[in-house]
Amino acid sequence: MTTRYRLLDLTIDLARQRVARGDTTLDVAGLSFQLLACLLERGDRVVGFDELMAAVWAPAVVNEETVTQRVRLLRQALGDDARQPRYVRTVRGRGYQLGTPPEPLGDESQRRRHSFWPAFAAVGVLAAVALGAGFLAREQKPVPTAQQELIQRAYWYAAMGQRDNNERAMALYDRALHEAPDDADALTGASRTRSARTCLYNAGQEDARDALRLANRAVSLRPDLARAWSALGYAHDCLGDISGAIAGYEHAVRLDPADDASRSSAAYLYQEQGHLADALRLNLDMHGDPTRVRFRDVQVAREFELLGFDAAAETRFRRVFELSPDNVFSNTAWPAFLFAHGRFDDARAALSEARSRGTPRAEMAQIDGELALRRGDRFAAANAFAEARAIRPDSRLQTTLAAVYGTTPVSASWLQQRIAETRHNLADDPWPSSRIELAVLLQAAGDPRGAISALSDAVDTGWLDAGYLRASPLFSSIASDPAFDAVLAAIGRRVEAERERVLTAPWCPAELKVRQATWEELQRGRDLRM
Repeated sequence: MTTRYRLLDLTIDLARQRVARGDTTLDVAGLSFQLLACLLERGDRVVGFDELMAAVWAPAVVNEETVTQRVRLLRQALGDDARQPRYVRTVRGRGYQLGTPPEPLGDESQRRRHSFWPAFAAVGVLAAVALGAGFLAREQKPVPTAQQELIQRAYWYAAMGQRDNNERAMALYDRALHEAPDDADALTGASRTRSARTCLYNAGQEDARDALRLANRAVSLRPDLARAWSALGYAHDCLGDISGAIAGYEHAVRLDPADDASRSSAAYLYQEQGHLADALRLNLDMHGDPTRVRFRDVQVAREFELLGFDAAAETRFRRVFELSPDNVFSNTAWPAFLFAHGRFDDARAALSEARSRGTPRAEMAQIDGELALRRGDRFAAANAFAEARAIRPDSRLQTTLAAVYGTTPVSASWLQQRIAETRHNLADDPWPSSRIELAVLLQAAGDPRGAISALSDAVDTGWLDAGYLRASPLFSSIASDPAFDAVLAAIGRRVEAERERVLTAPWCPAELKVRQATWEELQRGRDLRM
């Protein structure tokens, strides 16, 4: 069977899932590669929407718009122009076809075998005689049981990363549990889909608590199952338990070093604690295909940003935002990056695009509210913060912003009670963002020194986003205070130490060293001119 093709100036290896133009490997992976493979295997004939959906997406349920969007992403990855396509043509009303017939190429391993044939021909004949029908009687893969097929289909739906398909997956996992209550794989999948409800799709923490129960059951039944420990970490993660989440993720990686998703999830929590070098090291230490970890590219970009490598961060943020419109992480992260860097018009445009893509996020609505505050539109800000609270009613920060910036002023007694509750909760709350909420409350209560102290506490627990603190109108009343500058300086010192760890590490990406060298040359030139 042919596995390698030439399409104009592209070489496509189906077995290795690789697309290259000359010596350059193109970023064509996941569904985009599957779509290209489907077209290649059908030569130059027109492939209809129904056939594409069945070959690439089934059993997931998608529509023609999903196919059209994926074709657009494939064209972007190939450098194709939709107005004058070279590789993938649109046949109006029918579907898509390749722009030219693909040319089958000989398989590389086949060519290698042929080159050795003269020297080893006799050995090969003798081996064939000795083994006889053993070569022909290859063992067929066992047919999966009904239970296994159910779980495999559920896993397929869950991997799509979309709310509706997550619900389909959860229903299938629950059905599998009904048939076999002690099936650790079904327990693990049912746990992950419930955690995703909380973490990705704005459900309350009750789902995450249910996920924790299911994951604990899976771990007790199969303590050797890495996936079960990963699900346990994810449930703790969605409940805000950093130490429990890290323990689960790290145990999963010890059991299965190829579990890149758990490795990257642990990296995110290191990042939130301010351990940027450790987070970046883990995110770069992928043992498999990094593109299969949906949130990893966004995390690497975020670590670049917090470390001060803004150009490298922007390149990655923009690329994921443009190529993965269904990625809920990049749909929030790219507008947030633009906002933190003072590019407010660009942030508003990116936010509008992100909102049009589907899953609403409280973080998107919050950025909308802060942008409205910056332009002096208190009414629009109040509506945006109210929307954020409606999306995530269990989020304390969203509730506080909706109250403080609402159309009806909050009472002094409400503020004092809220401040007392927040301070009480901080004793058991490891998340730096909780200190940000306290700073907002203390400003509203007329206590600027207390607000700055809360920000300082946030930095001590890992908050290192100086760009956001400078850009956000939430801190405008204290931004001119010298103590606020001291908070930013403290962030700068911690970031510089993390940055130095990265630049001196053997695993430091070459792109960062090149950018750092260029920056140092500019600094030396500036010093000479002074």
